Amino acid sequence: MMKALAEAGVKVDLVAGRGMGVASAMLAALDGGTRLWQPSGAWSGPRASRLYGWRLPWRVVGWALSLSFFVLAIPVLVQVIAALLYPLAYIVQLSGLDRDGRVAGLFVETIAATFNHTLFAQVIPRVAVLSLLGAALFLAGEYVLRVRSRGRRRVEGRPWWIALGSPLDAQPAVRHFAQALWSGPASGGGRSADRHELSRRFVEMIGDGLGQPGSAELLFVVHDLDTRRDLVFAALQDTWRRRFFAEDADGVRASEVIDLLGPGRDLAMDGLSAALAVPLAAEPHPITFPLEGAWRGETHLVADRPEALVRLLEEVSAAGAEQVILVSAASPLSGPHGLASRRADPRAWLGQAIAGHESASVRDASTAFFDRFTSVYHVQPVHNPLGPFDLAGVHDARSDRHAVLGELVRRGYDDAYAQFIVPVVGGSADGLEPAAPSSSSAPVVDDLPLT
Repeated sequence: MMKALAEAGVKVDLVAGRGMGVASAMLAALDGGTRLWQPSGAWSGPRASRLYGWRLPWRVVGWALSLSFFVLAIPVLVQVIAALLYPLAYIVQLSGLDRDGRVAGLFVETIAATFNHTLFAQVIPRVAVLSLLGAALFLAGEYVLRVRSRGRRRVEGRPWWIALGSPLDAQPAVRHFAQALWSGPASGGGRSADRHELSRRFVEMIGDGLGQPGSAELLFVVHDLDTRRDLVFAALQDTWRRRFFAEDADGVRASEVIDLLGPGRDLAMDGLSAALAVPLAAEPHPITFPLEGAWRGETHLVADRPEALVRLLEEVSAAGAEQVILVSAASPLSGPHGLASRRADPRAWLGQAIAGHESASVRDASTAFFDRFTSVYHVQPVHNPLGPFDLAGVHDARSDRHAVLGELVRRGYDDAYAQFIVPVVGGSADGLEPAAPSSSSAPVVDDLPLT
């Protein structure tokens, strides 16, 4: 979608997003959208397919249980094979070819010798016990590290749940998009810097580029699990910045909005990490607020909220946008006789639930803000078989073939031209101009990882 906008010469003043859309928005704000769609970009190559893998404790426990089950199943497999072969020996004996019963006797002796072998008597039980013991020791170590690690709030609950934590690991995704963000000449060796230094460099480039061709203002939303409120990160021009960050009578807004060009200059990368923390599936990201802010240096756990699109559009309106391009990977709702088989995969179950929440939020946002903006354009794929975690591709039952992520990205380019560039830009280029010099045109990127 961003590639199509760039080719069509559409000027974007403000980019906004939530979830995975935050990574796209941060790159687009620096005129770095090419790092997403180019052949060596963030959504190309094998690295993208390995994002959101199982965390190490879950993998260790899973492999230990699998190994224990496999070795304990060996005797059962031997008995099954013996049961399948015994009729053959019996038929040989009935046919008169084994009148002395030598074949049957040899068969019985082989089975007895197999179960009396050291492999069954000693090796299999020891391997099963050692695998389970190793997993238990690993979880015990994880429990101690998580309970005693510095900077963490006290954790309460069953020891095994504390040790296991959330199942999916969001850190590879954070590193992946942080590397994409700093792969250009402006990185300044940023890969080895900490997240606060990276945040300051990013904010400096945002501030220097505001008002320049190709650059844009930035806004994104994450959710504070401790306060049960959304946090709004924004880097805006002075024209709208003072009004956007103005305090209300109750002081609630000061605790929800973070000025990336002001006291929140060190929190940009923390915001990216929180946006990529899928709720329930991944560990929430701890954000330590500045001492001069509303939370006085507290550390809160922050993650994404799939239903935050309504709040995102509300803040986009508060930032002065009058025309919005809403980009979503959610396909339009199908009619009857469009049901598909349910996939027996925990990642697919979670992805299906998240995709449902996001699709519903698109509908809610379109209904709630129909009169807030002069124009709202929605670009979405006609058909999208991929769920939020199908980064390695999935079998598409409707076309009976394997659908991959790169194909959907390329299709997004075609959808952008078919649904926006040709009918809107080609039909009336004057309609894209803001109604007033201070207005903004904001493409809002929904969080599905395919937009």
